[in-house]
Amino acid sequence: MGTLYENIINLCQENGIKGGKMCTDLGISKGLLTDLKMGRRTGVSAVTAQKIAGYFNVSVAYLLGEENKNAPTASGERDILNEIDIAFYGDYKELSEDDKETLRTMARVMKERRAKENQEK
Repeated sequence: MGTLYENIINLCQENGIKGGKMCTDLGISKGLLTDLKMGRRTGVSAVTAQKIAGYFNVSVAYLLGEENKNAPTASGERDILNEIDIAFYGDYKELSEDDKETLRTMARVMKERRAKENQEK
């Protein structure tokens, strides 16, 4: 039983929702929770992670056990780290902290460049 499963179940309990209802509400397989619980799966797709996180109004990073539930973001926007976690979770998790910071920096630079280009239009 991994952190992801435990976090999902804890969120269900905190919100008085059964895991099966959450799955039905989100249109995901109820077998997903069983697979996570039994260790047949250790993760979910980025889309599924985003659905579950959104359902409980937490970040994907929290859902995946990477941050505290109420961790504030510096900009008040969705944390850029969450986007990186979603896109690269399997590989990203295995990187060193220096490599993770490099990816975060690259993502921030690209986001700032895109914002600047949009302002110029």
